[in-house]
Amino acid sequence: MSPRPPYMQGQFYHFYNRGAHRVSIFLEAENYLFVLRKLKHYCGELALTPIAYCLMPNHYHFLIRQDGETSAGLLPQRIFNSYTKAYNKRYEHTGTLFEGNYKVVEVKTESHLMSLCRYIHGNPVKHSIVDDFRDWPYSNYLEWIEERAGTLVDRAFVQAYYPTADAYRKDIQAYLQSRERMSALSYLEGGD
Repeated sequence: MSPRPPYMQGQFYHFYNRGAHRVSIFLEAENYLFVLRKLKHYCGELALTPIAYCLMPNHYHFLIRQDGETSAGLLPQRIFNSYTKAYNKRYEHTGTLFEGNYKVVEVKTESHLMSLCRYIHGNPVKHSIVDDFRDWPYSNYLEWIEERAGTLVDRAFVQAYYPTADAYRKDIQAYLQSRERMSALSYLEGGD
């Protein structure tokens, strides 16, 4: 396992994890909403800004900017310690909920940062949960394209890279189409 990055003010971090044995960690709408309420609460408490997020049935992705001195690594610990306790109580579950400790990658380049935004928002379509990004309510894609007035987004960040909602719509669509072409090419060449 790779060591945790040094958490520093102004840096971006991608946190992710999935359910043990790839089972669902979100069983109903209230589960997703519980985590989103915790995300909002702890981002405020820890001086963190959510850039992109997506909660999927069996995994999650958070792209976070650390705005203060407090370690961004506290965010997934606090959210999912609380969530696991609530989940275990509600569903009379025992044993581990997650595959292991959360994973984190420090984002070091602007191209990696923008690629992650598209990757995170593209998850529901990539995994065939929905056909249209707008149909998945558990990401902040709708905030990025100005179709929902949520607060778990840095609108100034989005505007700096995508002055119009249509610009991001086109960029993420092109990103997914290029991934599909690469996957098809890999398959045709005998890859996985």
